Amino acid sequence: MNTIPPFANLTPDCVMNAIDSLGLPCDGRLLALNSYENRVYQVGQDDGPPLVAKFYRPERWSREAILEEHAFTLELFERELPVVPPIIHQGNTLHSFEGFQFAIFNKHGGRAPELESASTLEWMGRFIGRIHAVGALAPFVYRPALNIETFGTGPRDFLLSHDFIPASLKPAWESAVALALDGVRHSFDRAGDVANIRVHGDCHIGNVLWTDAGPHFVDFDDSRSAPAVQDLWMLLSGDRQEMSRQLVDVLIGYEDFCDFDPRELHLIEALRTLRLIHYSGWLARRWHDPAFPAAFPWFNTEHYWQDRILELREQIALMDEPPLVV
Repeated sequence: MNTIPPFANLTPDCVMNAIDSLGLPCDGRLLALNSYENRVYQVGQDDGPPLVAKFYRPERWSREAILEEHAFTLELFERELPVVPPIIHQGNTLHSFEGFQFAIFNKHGGRAPELESASTLEWMGRFIGRIHAVGALAPFVYRPALNIETFGTGPRDFLLSHDFIPASLKPAWESAVALALDGVRHSFDRAGDVANIRVHGDCHIGNVLWTDAGPHFVDFDDSRSAPAVQDLWMLLSGDRQEMSRQLVDVLIGYEDFCDFDPRELHLIEALRTLRLIHYSGWLARRWHDPAFPAAFPWFNTEHYWQDRILELREQIALMDEPPLVV
């Protein structure tokens, strides 16, 4: 595992020089925005409003995979969907400077959506349905799929091979993960041959900017091929009855533009389980980045792994329950 901090050379001067290299002179104002996987900055310009510059984590995505993400968001934007695409500047959306790949975006404001509101959930569903209607038109070629291997066995193997699990908890954690992944497989078997389409991939409220005009979907960095329900289940919370009601509200809007395959209801808890396993693996893979120990000091403590074991056991039970009814 590479131990050199990935953004060690991305100094403020480097960020501003990168923007200057595009013929967009900076005025010296630089504000770091909340991002751990990449580095994102609001950059003031001498002429014009501030820009948002995203510097991609080295060696995470190939150039082709990043451009595929850009092409998807531009396709959505051209169809008048409320997404924030990269700016096409000098004929390109992806730029390079001193070993970093970066893109620039227009600045968009907004607040988190109020998911307690039925009308908001319906509004969200309507636009996610429109995104999926476009996402189903063509496949990704370079971006991977969200599946048991990429979000389950891969992270599990990384955690075990790099000794992140305390020896005293390793047998219990291994057992819980094995049973959880069996539950995921059974859930996918029950769902059958559901379609994988291009989805946002990380459609939580932190990636939605809400204004009086409705939602704007941002940060397609985790866009992958996945079942459509991947972009819906993160909008749900509470007990079974509450989640069923919320999903009904979402689907009222969603099905105005895109059919929903009810077999995917079998995948909600399975996808939640994969996200939990993947999240631990993601933190472990990024632990050499100084930003991560500072931001997640609770990770990799004994208490952290005890909680993950309990969490997985809860998911094992939930995957045995019947799917939500809508």
